[in-house]
Amino acid sequence: MSFSLADREDTIIALATPQGVGAIAVIRLSGKDAIKVTNEVFHGKNLEKQASHTIHFGTIRDGEKIIDEVLVSIFIAPKSFTKENVVEISTHGSSYIINQVLKLFIRKGVRPAKPGEFTQRAFLHGQFDLAQAEAVADLIHADSESSHQAALSQMRGGFSSEIQELRNQLIHFASMIELELDFVEEDVEFASRDDLRALVERILRIVEELILSFDLGNVIKNGVPTVIAGKPNAGKSTLLNALLNEEKAIVSDIAGTTRDFIEDEISLGGVIFRFIDTAGLRETTDTIEAIGVSRTQEKMKTASLILYLFDLSDTDLVEINRDINKLENLGVPFLKVANKIDKAKENIINQLKTQHPDTIFISAGNKENLEGLKSRILELVNLDKFRTGNTIVTNVRHYDSLTKTRESLLDVLTGLDNQVTNDFLAMDIRRALHFLGEITGQVTTDDLLANIFSKFCIGK
Repeated sequence: MSFSLADREDTIIALATPQGVGAIAVIRLSGKDAIKVTNEVFHGKNLEKQASHTIHFGTIRDGEKIIDEVLVSIFIAPKSFTKENVVEISTHGSSYIINQVLKLFIRKGVRPAKPGEFTQRAFLHGQFDLAQAEAVADLIHADSESSHQAALSQMRGGFSSEIQELRNQLIHFASMIELELDFVEEDVEFASRDDLRALVERILRIVEELILSFDLGNVIKNGVPTVIAGKPNAGKSTLLNALLNEEKAIVSDIAGTTRDFIEDEISLGGVIFRFIDTAGLRETTDTIEAIGVSRTQEKMKTASLILYLFDLSDTDLVEINRDINKLENLGVPFLKVANKIDKAKENIINQLKTQHPDTIFISAGNKENLEGLKSRILELVNLDKFRTGNTIVTNVRHYDSLTKTRESLLDVLTGLDNQVTNDFLAMDIRRALHFLGEITGQVTTDDLLANIFSKFCIGK
């Protein structure tokens, strides 16, 4: 999908509310003729003579035929989301009414909007930068407190301001070095190499912190895939049901009841966790159960966190230690969860507390110490950095650009170490500026914009 200059001059229209029957629907128009063309089919006040940010009651008519009674909101350029003339028509939520209104405007020359076209026009008209535009989509799709806060902070320009400040500092030194190229025969130094090194090292530290924050940002934005694993009858399905507070998984005393994985989401501390109940890990000759065990092992390798359950009523310390060694070799963060504490012998509890003091003791069946387990889960996510207001990278495109920026800055330092000529230094600094500019949209291509905005919904 691409947007030509002619496309940007069109008046566009789209349904801004979800498809389906509802109490109301909002149809949005944007473009030079948005108010004019709406006025041609609206029976009420003359919209072209009304003030911006006002709402008017009337009817939308196709000739003499009344389609619906509506409320029309008008926003006169540049005081609108797109900085163009914008009209929002609130109709009743009938799909028939929506289609009739859309078809009426299309017959009058209004073009159906492409995905993200409203937000793209806002970006192109300088309403906000590209990182803020992407945050609009993140805000719409936010399904937890933390993802909402991260998107809102980015949309308000917190991340953009930090990137712009880094870029401004580099631009100053780049211009000084470029100036030196004009005076190469006079051997004049406008930019101190020691000051440049100090600046690059300072920017590099900030960039690396932003890169490291992506792991947390990814958790905030996409949730934490958390596998509940263990031997058959360890209480995995019981724990899933207890965490969800509903009977999601079948619970039985028969070993091997769960043969495929079952998953659902809950919010803990403002973060979405996707808990996945898996087949019990054991040797089996049952073909179907063996497939389930294999899938469990694959899920464990790709999880962000594993809750490994031990059945305290039916295990010993040797077996527990063997399982812990396997988990450590897997390289995935895990919590040792000792279940059925109400049925355990005191000696194994004491042994576990001595050898593995980080073990969490619960009774999933009695819902005992589930809050303690939830607290430990949240500790591993480490939201403290996010809650103290630090900038967090949540977008994989930004992460990629920051990684390339780091490589360019390291090349600048290597160049300083090897006393390379100014033209090579300038080239590496320009590369760093290019990748930082990609984040905020100061450096863009039509393909990049098309790729970003194609992921938006039609009416945004």
